[in-house]
Amino acid sequence: MKAGINLLNFGPASTPDSLAHWTTFAETLGFHLVMVGDHVAVTQDINDRYPAPFYDPFTTLSWLAGKTTKIELGTTVIIVPYRNPALTARVVASLDQFSGGRFIFGIGAGWSILEFEALGLPFHQRGAMTDEYLAAMKVLWSEGNASFDGKFTSFKDVFTAPQPVQKPHPPIWVGGPSDAAIRRTVIHGDAWHPMNADLSWLRDYGLSTLKRFAGEAGRPTPAFSPRVKLHITPNDLPEEGRKPGIGSFSQVRDDMGAFADLGADYLLLDTYMDVPEQTLTHEPAWAMLMEVAESLLDLEAESLR
Repeated sequence: MKAGINLLNFGPASTPDSLAHWTTFAETLGFHLVMVGDHVAVTQDINDRYPAPFYDPFTTLSWLAGKTTKIELGTTVIIVPYRNPALTARVVASLDQFSGGRFIFGIGAGWSILEFEALGLPFHQRGAMTDEYLAAMKVLWSEGNASFDGKFTSFKDVFTAPQPVQKPHPPIWVGGPSDAAIRRTVIHGDAWHPMNADLSWLRDYGLSTLKRFAGEAGRPTPAFSPRVKLHITPNDLPEEGRKPGIGSFSQVRDDMGAFADLGADYLLLDTYMDVPEQTLTHEPAWAMLMEVAESLLDLEAESLR
């Protein structure tokens, strides 16, 4: 199981220098991946949770690609309906080129009604738009001269170079716990990327549903690459109601082992607990990541034996 870090590309402490420092530090510690989030129009509901400034994910990752050599770079997650698919496909291909094939395309359908309204987009059609846009992007990544005719997007004779380094396209990680998101993973994705889900739910429903939907569609079961909150407490927390990744060091290490046992290919660690004051400084997050880095490397070594 490989481990990654969710970078804070938002909040007062986020700057170009801090993002570069986060990423090069993660690469030095042995983490395999850094990912950033996405919002285009920072409406009040978003700012209350993810305060400005909010750095564009594609621009941020292009900047970081030039600062690193081996760590993978990804999005958790790009909100697909927000951008024309021809634009997104070109940006993704360019970023995959600039990073030497290190990009992971995490995607989702979005949640903020206010942001959809600010962008003039139909919130209640976001799922259908996401599916169609992904289909259109796959055409753009696979053909030198592409055409597509759909309900939400149509184009003809679009020259698509440069193409992604990774073939047929960078890995697509699909976020979301709903049945619709799990089906989207099977149809369009390479990995399921649920966020902050309980281990029991993943074990008893999520992963079995992923496997069942894949079987019904006659497709291979996608990989499992979850995102989990990370917050280390001085003492053990009661197990009842405890979220994975939150607790004492020994509890968190056991949680990481449980994700590995469930077959996780990657585990993305998110130190942000949705408290805006945490964006004023990154030092506590660094301390926690340094504390778990050695244990994660041990788990990876065990999985390779």
